[in-house]
Amino acid sequence: MSKDRQTAIAELAASIHTINQQAVREYTPLVEEILRSRSQDKSRIEHTLDGLLDFCGHEPALQLFRRLCRYYWDIDSATTASYVEAYRTTWDSEEETENVLPKQQFRVHVPCDMHKKQRFSSMTSAG
Repeated sequence: MSKDRQTAIAELAASIHTINQQAVREYTPLVEEILRSRSQDKSRIEHTLDGLLDFCGHEPALQLFRRLCRYYWDIDSATTASYVEAYRTTWDSEEETENVLPKQQFRVHVPCDMHKKQRFSSMTSAG
C-alpha cells in the first residue's frame, strides 16, 4: 500500500472517530433528558434511537443506545425489540448474531414484570 493511500485511510479513520465523538456529545443530553423527565413521547424516543443506531459501532454511542432501549422497553417492548434486531443486523456479524439469538428464535415475548428487564438486559448485553 502506498504512503499516500495509508495517509488517506488514516485521515478517513480520524474523521470517522471525530464524527462518532460529536454524535455522542450531541446525543448524550438528549438521552439524559428523556430518562430524567421519564418521557413517554414515543416519537421523540424513536427518533433518538434511529439517530443513535447509525453510531453504534462506537462504544459510547452503543451504551447510550442500550440505556435508551432499556428505558423504552417498559413503554413499547415490541418496538424496542425491533430496535435491538436492527442493531444486530446492522452491527453484529452473522456469527455473533447466531450465537446470541438465532433469527428463527427471535420472538417478542413480554415476561412478567419481574423478569422483563432482566430478559431484555440479556438480549442487549452482547454487542
